[in-house]
Amino acid sequence: MGAPPDPLATAGRRLDSVRLLGATPSYHNLRRWFVGMLVTSLLVLLLPWQQNVQAFGEVTALDPMERPQQAVATVGGRIVAWYVAEGQRVRAGDPLVALAEVKESYLDPQALARTSVQLAQKQQSVLDKRSKAEALARQRVAVDSAWRFARVKADNKVTQVTATLRAARLEDSIATVQATRVAGLEGEGLRSRAELELARQRAQRAAALAQEQEAALLTARAERAGVDVDYLEKLAKIDADRSATLADVAEGEVEVAKLATGRSNLSERQSLLVVRAPRDGVVVQALRGGVGEIVKDGEAVASVQPETPTLAVALMVRARDVPLLRIGDAVRLEFDGWPAVQFSGWPSVAVGTFGGRVAVVDAVAQPDGTYRVLVTADSTDEVWPSELRMGSGARGWALLREVRVGFELWRLLNGFPPALPEAAAPKDGK
Repeated sequence: MGAPPDPLATAGRRLDSVRLLGATPSYHNLRRWFVGMLVTSLLVLLLPWQQNVQAFGEVTALDPMERPQQAVATVGGRIVAWYVAEGQRVRAGDPLVALAEVKESYLDPQALARTSVQLAQKQQSVLDKRSKAEALARQRVAVDSAWRFARVKADNKVTQVTATLRAARLEDSIATVQATRVAGLEGEGLRSRAELELARQRAQRAAALAQEQEAALLTARAERAGVDVDYLEKLAKIDADRSATLADVAEGEVEVAKLATGRSNLSERQSLLVVRAPRDGVVVQALRGGVGEIVKDGEAVASVQPETPTLAVALMVRARDVPLLRIGDAVRLEFDGWPAVQFSGWPSVAVGTFGGRVAVVDAVAQPDGTYRVLVTADSTDEVWPSELRMGSGARGWALLREVRVGFELWRLLNGFPPALPEAAAPKDGK
């Protein structure tokens, strides 16, 4: 059996426990921890903090001409052949898709040739009409010259007959006077009866000649008037024919213009049946199916992407944060697929992010109420990855003013927006 316990030793342990229960605990260690945490918190609150505006977006092209462009079918038709495949490089104007007509008015394959024949015939008809008008113009000049000549001739005849009439009247008056004298002398017995009869016959012939010349003068004057009437009628007929011919020429030229327009439209339409690449690039997607599918007017058939576009990031910024951004502001970017560690308040210690600068701030909101902000690469920072593709996701932090952590916490607790950059603050400090 073991030795019995010592009563004195047991009593000593009991007394130690009593003393420990009655002793006051010490808070020196806890106080040290509390003071250390307080000092650390104060130091953290005094640390600098970079205010920023965060937004999500995607990679796009800065120049609208370098963004994906759709090859559109200007005229509708049925797809009969594809000349390219997705991923194939093309030059501007290269054929992409061949279409066939589906409209009834354009189904005739010889429509262009027949229209060309009609146009040539109508042009020849117009030339013939114009030649006829020129011939009528020359004929009018000839008739006008003949009219002038006939009028002069008729005037001369009237003058000649008038002179003859004067001579006949003078002869008549002389013969009458002589017949009167011979009659007086015959009564006195100085002239014979035969001489009297002869004088009377001469007077009668002179009177008849005078009457004949008067009739001839009337005829000459009538002929003179007839010349004007006849030639004026001829000139009027020629002018009417020429006017009608010129009217036919004008109508023919209108028809020629219509046929020429129709031929040009047919030729242009046939050329539009081949959808061509809008610019140099790569065919990234065929938007329509294979052969036999119907394409409507203005419908896209393929999408072409330029090979080396100038990339930018389109960030969708909330309306509250847009007034804080200025052209040229620094932005830190994180791209999908590139691992990154971003401390929004300390951009200097970020890993895997890339620098950018604000290039464009839209003045009009998007349908969802956000504003698009285009960010380009910062030439003084690390080069963006060459593997970036259009449409890749991105996240951006637009860097604003540098403040203290305490101020930033106070701002967040009160729901205030970030402060304006110092460069954009009013000079009067208000």
